[in-house]
Amino acid sequence: MLPPDPGPLAFLFNWLSGTSWASAIAEGALLFPWIETVHVLCLTLVFGTIAVVDLRLLGWQSTHRPVRVLERELVPVTWAAFAGAALTGFLLFASSAGKYAANPMFQAKMLLLALAGVNMAVFNFGIGRSVGRWGDDIRPPLAARVAGGLSLILWTAIIVVARWIGFSS
Repeated sequence: MLPPDPGPLAFLFNWLSGTSWASAIAEGALLFPWIETVHVLCLTLVFGTIAVVDLRLLGWQSTHRPVRVLERELVPVTWAAFAGAALTGFLLFASSAGKYAANPMFQAKMLLLALAGVNMAVFNFGIGRSVGRWGDDIRPPLAARVAGGLSLILWTAIIVVARWIGFSS
């Protein structure tokens, strides 16, 4: 019986894991935990800043502050932290790319991240374009509240699933 097809990306994953820097991360005693620590700190900042905006979109917190002010202050921090999380996440992934790519929890995390991105895009290109008209309202429009609630659910799920990656390999 033939082994299962590793897929078209197996060559790329093997090459990536075989690079000297990926091997150093995988085999070193300190590099992986340091990168993972920075990754978790960046994700904490991503989630925290997103949660502040989402809770405001839901009309549950920071109702004394306009949505557009919170976005202006927090979105740059969110993107910087997300860039740090993406970079460190890539480094962690590279250390054992094939193993992570086959991990159902890792796959679920990537799917949830994609859904969170779609939710953000739909918000920004939809109801978010008119934030100037409703951003001072204590209770934003239903579409904004749905986007905020969905964002909180997705990012919470991302964190929960990500936590299980190491236990499901």
